[in-house]
Amino acid sequence: MAGAASAINIDDLRSLAKARLPRMVFDYIDGGAEDEITLRRSVDRFADYEWVWNALVDVSKIKTATKVLGQPNAQPYFVSPTAASRLFHPMQGELATARAAQAAGIAYSVSTLASHKIETIAAAAPDIPKFIQVYVWKDRGIVRDFLARAKAAGYVGCILTVDAVSAGYRERDPRNGFSIPPSVNWKTATQALARPGYLADLARSPEIGPANFEGVDTGGRDVMGVINELFDRTMTWKDAEWMAKEWGGPFAIKGISTAEDARRAVGSGASTVWLSNHGGRQIDTSVPVVDLVPEVREAVLDEIEVIADGGVRRGSHVLKLIARGATSVALGRACLYGLAAGGEAGVARALEIMSVDVARLLGLLGVPDVSDLDQSLLRLRTR
Repeated sequence: MAGAASAINIDDLRSLAKARLPRMVFDYIDGGAEDEITLRRSVDRFADYEWVWNALVDVSKIKTATKVLGQPNAQPYFVSPTAASRLFHPMQGELATARAAQAAGIAYSVSTLASHKIETIAAAAPDIPKFIQVYVWKDRGIVRDFLARAKAAGYVGCILTVDAVSAGYRERDPRNGFSIPPSVNWKTATQALARPGYLADLARSPEIGPANFEGVDTGGRDVMGVINELFDRTMTWKDAEWMAKEWGGPFAIKGISTAEDARRAVGSGASTVWLSNHGGRQIDTSVPVVDLVPEVREAVLDEIEVIADGGVRRGSHVLKLIARGATSVALGRACLYGLAAGGEAGVARALEIMSVDVARLLGLLGVPDVSDLDQSLLRLRTR
């Protein structure tokens, strides 16, 4: 815990996570698809957009609040859905992240493949907006039941992820002999034994898996197997429209990359378009999201929210996405590094780092209200 508290940036939390986790588990967080070009470029591309600023502006009061799926949010960022969070902190997982998000006053998105029941997660953070992330299963009855449970538990928004009809080829995982739940074999034993603290936590915790589908026959598949075998590859825009109607409330489609698909998402009932390359874990050499935001913002109406994610490690990255036209920004790895580094305290530190970064930079830019930020303060580096 003390280690996480001493971190001064997200990369420090990444280093602490690497020191605590077995290599196979750390690489699952840290890795991307194939040559990991998208993984690297998603971070590096932010450096190509350079700031100018407004001078002599009263910045004694900084406003950072925005909305996510129509809900009030204390910051221009919130927590993205990530599967099987107990893998990174076996004792608490999603509960630690939900509590840290509540303390920060920001929304929390829960993955279909969460390792705690959605009702338990909701009870851990009753005072913040919570969203449920879903895929389209081949069995539509599973989807209906899951959405009904989410509504009953107080989730106020639904996120349909459309860029994972099959799992991307993440080459670190087969090299490490990785699976969810982790299995100990000749490849993984030395990795696990090198991290005895993690191994002890894992031994004291229930088995890690898709906790919300205990009654569903997954055929003994791990999480990647569930994605590849039980999610529906025939899904089309008609299915998205069905999902929006089935939910009947704030609805985001996540995994959009073109203006044309953004318009289709809105036409299918989405109140929010979510630009994402899935953390560089699906299609390698995909365009960095920061480059895509303006054309998508132009394609949809002003009242349609545009969420963006990908490569966000600093508050400046958040604000560059906002300046380019995003309404809010989702944090994935930044929170997972914190979770792995120190549980709830680690996630809280990650969110605190982002909060301080955002407020500081808004002041330096001479923009006291994040809602006033636009592209006029950005220049694309050409040299």
